[in-house]
Amino acid sequence: MRYISFGTRQTKVSEIVLGTMRIAQKTPEQVAELIQTALDCGMNAVDTAPIYGPSETIIGKAFATRPGLRDQVWLQTKLGIRPHPRVKSNYFDFSYEHIIESVDNSLAALQTDHIDSLLLHRPDALMEPEEIARAFQELHDAGKVIDFGVSNQNPAMMRRLAKHLTVPITTNQVQVSVAFTPMFDAFFNANMQNDAAVMRDGGILEYCAEHNMAIQAWSVLQHGYFGGVFLEDPNYAELNQTLERIAADHNSTPTAVAINWVLRYPTKMQAIVGTTRPERVRQSAAACDWQMSREEWYEVYLSAGNALP
Repeated sequence: MRYISFGTRQTKVSEIVLGTMRIAQKTPEQVAELIQTALDCGMNAVDTAPIYGPSETIIGKAFATRPGLRDQVWLQTKLGIRPHPRVKSNYFDFSYEHIIESVDNSLAALQTDHIDSLLLHRPDALMEPEEIARAFQELHDAGKVIDFGVSNQNPAMMRRLAKHLTVPITTNQVQVSVAFTPMFDAFFNANMQNDAAVMRDGGILEYCAEHNMAIQAWSVLQHGYFGGVFLEDPNYAELNQTLERIAADHNSTPTAVAINWVLRYPTKMQAIVGTTRPERVRQSAAACDWQMSREEWYEVYLSAGNALP
């Protein structure tokens, strides 16, 4: 396993993070075993969110089934996505009141006294940075949250927020996979008159690198916006052939190669893997056993249907 130095305390956190969006049907004992499998593979990071149904509660019960398990885990949760009471949709809430209430609810559900990393989950157009700053400072001073970050925010949003914060933004959680590459596409096609040149993110990769922030990639095995897994998808035949060949060259698996591709970007990269199967956890962890070459990285990028100028 490889690790990054995360946040204000430069905590040793694994590059692979166990995501828990899909554990709703698992028992606390099964989740405890899943977390233990991750730890056995060197993965010490767990990511969750209250919008993931009962996930926080199940994780809390999993910690309770195994005394000492929580102490081995770097724990991250998020807030700000709320089910709308009248419209069949979610909405976003970064108000001071909701931030404080959400953290207290998460601490109770997770059966812990602190959260290692707290993220604002998606942008809230009505956010007032002064309110967020007040809430963050109170939570930090009370020892309830160690580090703070954002999810799916562009540099303009982060700059606006950072201007008012007394604590740093330590991470940005964004969608990245070899089959979802708008950040890389715009990078390669700068100042060109084609669709790939359109910058949709405002330079997230560059901003995070400049500010020593971790980039946490989600949906690392998915294509499109929750379009499905690209592994073994006939629509991605060339990509899968490339992943299989590189996997054979490194005595690895296509899963590990696909995650290795995400982690190869030279900054603080993490990959969130939302599996509920111990075997998948082990395959994902193996992505850190080696580092693909520059030639392999570009071959994977091109085999996914991308083009270079």
